Amino acid sequence: MTDSLGAPNDASFLADWATHSAFGAVPNTNGVDRQAGSAADGAQRKWFEQLLTSRGFTVLRDEIGNQFGLLELVPGAPYVLTGSHMDSQPTAGRFDGAYGVMASAYACFRAADALRADPAAARYNLAVVNWFNEEGSRFKPSMMGSSVFTGKLPLETALATPDPQGATVAEALSAIDELGAGPVLGSGTDRRVASYAEIHVQQGRSMEEDGVTIGLVNATWAAHKFEFRVSGEQAHSGAALMADRRDALLGAARLVVAARELVDEFETGQLHTACGELNVYPNSPVVVASEVQLLLDLRSPSSEVIRAAHASLMATVERVQREDRVTIEIVAEHAWDQNPYQEEGVELARAVAEELGLTHDRVMTVAGHDSTNMKDQVPTVMLFVPSVAGVSHNLEEFTRDDDLLAGIAHLSGVVAQLASGALTAE
Repeated sequence: MTDSLGAPNDASFLADWATHSAFGAVPNTNGVDRQAGSAADGAQRKWFEQLLTSRGFTVLRDEIGNQFGLLELVPGAPYVLTGSHMDSQPTAGRFDGAYGVMASAYACFRAADALRADPAAARYNLAVVNWFNEEGSRFKPSMMGSSVFTGKLPLETALATPDPQGATVAEALSAIDELGAGPVLGSGTDRRVASYAEIHVQQGRSMEEDGVTIGLVNATWAAHKFEFRVSGEQAHSGAALMADRRDALLGAARLVVAARELVDEFETGQLHTACGELNVYPNSPVVVASEVQLLLDLRSPSSEVIRAAHASLMATVERVQREDRVTIEIVAEHAWDQNPYQEEGVELARAVAEELGLTHDRVMTVAGHDSTNMKDQVPTVMLFVPSVAGVSHNLEEFTRDDDLLAGIAHLSGVVAQLASGALTAE
């Protein structure tokens, strides 16, 4: 089916994209709020199910709420899986994750049409996935759905995880009727996934600045993430002598500042740091805080830089404990080195871009994606389209229509190649 824009389903995609962007829309902005397991998340999932079933897909949920659309072209064969996530940060752009799911659906629609026209070319079936809780804003950790799917996070642990109000993942998924009864694409070594592809807006500005339409993701940055607990002693904010105070918030504030100052110890662009969340107790205007929990992360293209930054941060932790008379405990931490994607997948994506005449280049991802879990188990292709000014996790996040459509054209070619047996052993 070719529409008035001259490419299969382009006008249909833009219309569906506009419809989907209304779910959880933040009034008077261009952004959305549809955190995992929320009412807005449930509504978009029901709408997405209707879109998939209207194109002949069967829609199922697994035991952690990952939403799959399955299309069987080769009875009994494994599936080429493609997707991303539709959940968002509390106030966020409408492109992050959601574009990848919608683009994957349309790529599968196109690939299915091509393979039906040439049945001999089909070796694998097609599947679209909307991963649960990639963002990790309501429930920690991020990339929860794909972590359970790949066996990196126990299902029971994930389901029992509470949000700040005490509602668990299991309760939230049940409330929106998105909790499945069991695995959809098998489990363990019996997984029925031949390969995986994901497309995402870049969340950076290098592609726009360099005039690149398709980013061929070849590696993810190294990272080290911490959850700290800073413990002091509760006291009267006016009456307690300054010399007697053991102020947990002061200790936490020193870590926040230290994280920013760490960046200046390295060459420009070699280290990104952030403290994204602080929880203060008792959080009263007349009380010196007795406890603060904070999340802090270090990211770099260099594993050596991450290790050096970690050593410097730990020295700061020791100094703050000593000088401010607080205790700093690492409650949880998660680290990984620079992690490459399979070179064969990068080359496949390059060849498809060449065939379509799309400008392209290799690019690393600073952010984590569900593909970082999947690439450890199956051949994986990760792709980017440009973000205007690199704005992300922001209501003003934006990617132009022509780049959205170019991404779908490219992903369609990649999925068709994968479904024909590319990247898997004969």
